[in-house]
Amino acid sequence: MKIRRVGAYGVCRDDSGRVLLARNSGASEFPGLWTLPGGGVEQGEHPDDAVVREFFEETGLSVRRTGLRAVTADVFRLPSGNLEHTDRIIYDISVLGGSLTPETSGTTDLVRWVEPASVPLMAFTADQLGLPAAYPEIPKSDDEVARPRRVQRFGAYAAATDPAGRILLARIAPGYPGAGHWHLAGGGTDHGETPEKALARELYEETSQHGRVTGLLAVSSRHDPAAVGPEGVPIDWHVIRAMFRVQVDLPTEPVVTEAAGGSTAEAGWFTRAETERLPLTELAREAVEQIDSEQAS
Repeated sequence: MKIRRVGAYGVCRDDSGRVLLARNSGASEFPGLWTLPGGGVEQGEHPDDAVVREFFEETGLSVRRTGLRAVTADVFRLPSGNLEHTDRIIYDISVLGGSLTPETSGTTDLVRWVEPASVPLMAFTADQLGLPAAYPEIPKSDDEVARPRRVQRFGAYAAATDPAGRILLARIAPGYPGAGHWHLAGGGTDHGETPEKALARELYEETSQHGRVTGLLAVSSRHDPAAVGPEGVPIDWHVIRAMFRVQVDLPTEPVVTEAAGGSTAEAGWFTRAETERLPLTELAREAVEQIDSEQAS
């Protein structure tokens, strides 16, 4: 079975440059490996809040977020045989107070300030700390994708502009939440797909454009416990969205290339003034404001 989860983690260093790490316990799928403190985002929880909660549970420390570091994804085959895809949101963290205390009954059993090269690390942790990361080769699988009634969907979206400063937007098709509104190009990541690869695929499917990622702008969260999906089935819907800054150096006339019945009705390039007359989604409005701020600085 292909399963998915979303996790929030933090990089926290002391004055000497050591990193705060937690050791996976026997209750973990990866016992003995050291990891950045953090863990699963609960249904409806914002990753910003999840990382603070998980840090306290695993380390006994009260912390604050000082920056958004990265979003990544990896796939591992668990001892149960399931293929687990984890979308990971990584923050920079500083300590506010508390005493270093490991959790007593959880997936970690020890927490310390360490030199990362001195302990065996989870692959994503090594990657974030600039050390060699050994991700397993996962062959393509025809395993069924789990489809729970409570859905956590991780998506990647593009705040994309061309050299003239126009903004790329896509109109949501009838039958989908937000129908008729103009949204950022992007969408849900597939099982086994990194956010950047998903973004490139969605950007082309929805607009026929090729872009380059220049930065990670924000991560947002939206929870609708009584959403109705395209099939008319009610679901507890929690979407977590990573918004990337994208430059399209060679813009063309946008064309929707995804198969008929997709979530995009049409796409277009718009000047900043033109966006004021469009019905925009909350995420698209946030992107316009981010671009305004960027151009004003």
